[in-house]
Amino acid sequence: MPDKKTLTTQTGAPIGMLHAQTAGPRGPLMMQDVQLLEQMQHFNRERIPERVVHAKGSGAYGTFTVTNDITKYTRAALFGAVGKKTDVFMRISTVAGERGAADAERDVRGFSVKFYTEAGNWDLVGNNTPVFFIRDPFKFAMFIHTQKRHPQTNLRDQDMQWDFWSQAPEALHQVTILMSDRGIPASLRNIHGFGSHTYSMINAKGERTWVKFHWVCQQGIKNLTDAEAATLIGTDRESNQRDLFNAIAQGDFPRWKLCIQVMTQEQAATFRWNPFDLTKVWPHAEYPLIDVGMLELNRNPENYFAEVEQAAFKPSSLVPGIAASPDKVLQSRLMSYADTQLHRLGTNNLQIPVNKPRCPVHTYMRDGALATGEGYGSDANYWPNSVPGTPMPDPAFKDPAWALGEAIVDRYDSSVDHDDYTQAGNLYRLFDDAQKQRVADRIAGGLGQARKEVQVRMVGHFTKADTDYGARVAKALGVSKAGLK
Repeated sequence: MPDKKTLTTQTGAPIGMLHAQTAGPRGPLMMQDVQLLEQMQHFNRERIPERVVHAKGSGAYGTFTVTNDITKYTRAALFGAVGKKTDVFMRISTVAGERGAADAERDVRGFSVKFYTEAGNWDLVGNNTPVFFIRDPFKFAMFIHTQKRHPQTNLRDQDMQWDFWSQAPEALHQVTILMSDRGIPASLRNIHGFGSHTYSMINAKGERTWVKFHWVCQQGIKNLTDAEAATLIGTDRESNQRDLFNAIAQGDFPRWKLCIQVMTQEQAATFRWNPFDLTKVWPHAEYPLIDVGMLELNRNPENYFAEVEQAAFKPSSLVPGIAASPDKVLQSRLMSYADTQLHRLGTNNLQIPVNKPRCPVHTYMRDGALATGEGYGSDANYWPNSVPGTPMPDPAFKDPAWALGEAIVDRYDSSVDHDDYTQAGNLYRLFDDAQKQRVADRIAGGLGQARKEVQVRMVGHFTKADTDYGARVAKALGVSKAGLK
């Protein structure tokens, strides 16, 4: 027999009776009934903002296993050895429909996988199609508007949809896929998945190649006709979600093989299309699929809201060895997906268990709603700092630079090749003797409360600006000139 569970308030206080407190059997409610107030207040806030796109989805946990060595392309830890296993969470969704939409509608399916790697979470956020409707990120929000509801009628509107497509010929490739016999998947277990964008991989030597990710369905592709879908929607609006949950519950675990296409920078420079164009594919005959590993979904969530609805995916969740590309739409998604999760779930959405990395996390980001302080406690919340034991960047994980036209994309040190002392010294030298002393005394008043090593470091800076400046501050502090470098 399971242990008896005593009902409690959200703060853990045991509840003796679950009835409203009133002034007599027929009397009004008591304002002091905090148990009832807590329940009502929480109920009023049970809904979070719906995803603007991909609102209705299904999710499950699983395992990714490396089956082929690709370390010549990437130093990403999850691909470190054949046989290596990494836990994952996958969410598959419709794109246009709201949370109450029917599963068996003609629509693109979102196909997102979160890898819980030892070097951080990697989110591969894609679709069940290798291309998309747009290549200019400015058109993304505009396109989604056409997939939603007309501002006057609040109805889905074919004129909006086709008007947009008629003025965006780059959408023709994706429109053809959507309107083909693959436009209505029979189940979520019977679709391919794609990273869609071009990404880059970086190996241990710092060499970069461009890649596309493919999830090859191992169950076979199955689709519905329009008539079959119409009949199914009339009897089961949750057909895809029901099928996936029941299959996993019965031990029929769906699997997808991860493959990559690889293109060198030299090949990209001469490719007949822009290799970073989201509306284009790389022909398999020229860039064949390379096997990487196998993903298996083998565990259903315990609570849909906590684990599927609150799951947050963002293309900016990258790990060392996997990076972005000049794909304009990907570049915009690096910001927009992270931003929407901040709005939908809050600043600390990565503390939600389904989103939480399963490796140590050390950042200088602090506070916000529901901050726990886990992982940083009283540590310094600023950088650069010289506080012992605080996290510092490790140059071993820096991505190599890459050429973008005539510009070189890199992380440039803003402290290098700059004169930070002449103008400060010139200003100091404009002061009369009394002003100089007051400046030195004011500085010493605050700086004297800092650690001795900080005092010495600052006196060194003042000295580089002007010798007298450094000497006055050092004297006011009582810092020996011998301690300066």
